[in-house]
Amino acid sequence: MSGEAGTPAGTAAAVNGQGAPLEHVVRVQLRWRDMDMLGHLNQSVYHELLEEGRAALITELIRRSGADHAHGAFVLAHVDLDYHHEVRKDHGEVDIAVRVARVGNSSIELEHEVRLPDGRRAATGRTVLVAWDPTGRGKRLLSEAERAVLLEALG
Repeated sequence: MSGEAGTPAGTAAAVNGQGAPLEHVVRVQLRWRDMDMLGHLNQSVYHELLEEGRAALITELIRRSGADHAHGAFVLAHVDLDYHHEVRKDHGEVDIAVRVARVGNSSIELEHEVRLPDGRRAATGRTVLVAWDPTGRGKRLLSEAERAVLLEALG
């Protein structure tokens, strides 16, 4: 869904004084091909929507940390997704909200929400990303700069 569908809705960059986590939000236009025979969003498309949100958040975190792309590489290790309300084509668009939930030594856990235009949560979930070394073809430790930005994003 990258490129044609995802358009940034903006970042809720308000990490307030009370330690609220950074929430990154991406607005995604729904397409006819995203729908199934029952007229609602196909279950596999939810995972594409989560990917849109993750990619936007990771891009922002890499920018903030000053990391190069080699040190900004992550692979998806786990996805957990719960469905709450149907998403239909007539909703037009959804917002994908992503927050950093946990920072490990070589992994991060993200919380996701798929929000309908009226603000209701259509789906919620968690993903685990593992920092990846593209040269060594294996996991790596988070850099100090990455950890600092991720811990700041926790709030």
